[in-house]
Amino acid sequence: MRVVDSHLHLWDPEVLTYPWLEGELDAAYAAEQLLDDRIDDVDEQVAVFVQADPIEKQAIDEVRWVSSIALEVGVVAIVAGARLDRGRKTLRHLDELGAYENVVGVRHLLQGEKDGFARTPKFIEGARAVASRGLTFDACVRDHQIPDVTALAAAVPELRIVLDHLGKPAIGTDDAPLLPSAEWRRDIADLARHPQVHVKLSGLPAEAGGHWDEDQLEPFLDVVAKEFGEDRIMWGSDWPVSAMQVSDDDGADFFMDGVRDDWCHTIGDWAADRGLDSDKVLWSNARAFYGIR
Repeated sequence: MRVVDSHLHLWDPEVLTYPWLEGELDAAYAAEQLLDDRIDDVDEQVAVFVQADPIEKQAIDEVRWVSSIALEVGVVAIVAGARLDRGRKTLRHLDELGAYENVVGVRHLLQGEKDGFARTPKFIEGARAVASRGLTFDACVRDHQIPDVTALAAAVPELRIVLDHLGKPAIGTDDAPLLPSAEWRRDIADLARHPQVHVKLSGLPAEAGGHWDEDQLEPFLDVVAKEFGEDRIMWGSDWPVSAMQVSDDDGADFFMDGVRDDWCHTIGDWAADRGLDSDKVLWSNARAFYGIR
């Protein structure tokens, strides 16, 4: 089995500044920690680093830092941070990113923006600049914002988009699971009508607060597989965010070894059980989308 982890984070608060880190996440999750949490029983494993949202002025510094450890940790591509609503500043930033061969895409973190932000003229202008440079766009939104991604796909059909974390649907926990909502199913179906859009099978363990099992999550995976097909879905670990579990006793979070491995094999087993091509889901789809040689 071969694996491309299409959604890996790395950070070190002693190297860069991450205002959003708190609790157990406010620590280094870099080469040493990742190498202790590799996926077992695979012949080859590489990863796509996705920006971890340091302060805006450090976006290039983040690319430079990750590039310096990429060989050690198996990172073969970088999705860099980029604000797409800055006009000429956006264009200059994209040009700077062009100096790094391993940068294959960008992410402007949309989940914290107001609804409709991705439909604004300035954002669409920036998205067109991303597409013109042959870069991809990672869309990280909450479930109610999926229609904004659909509108972006319609406005910029030349932009290759991947929806992170299935659009973060409400899934409950293993003790109190939720079924896919009618609204999420509808929005996923609408988004899937745009052939340049893909989906990452990532982030669901985090949405469940670390309390999840296969039976709880498979209905969501089944919806995405039905709408997008086996050629437009890819596995991602969302490490280390999805390796955090919330304690039932005091509400504190703690890091769980082995969740990355469990999630990978869960997706591989699910794909095989559904008659999907596991090699596409775990390997070749991510390589094709991001242009990884």
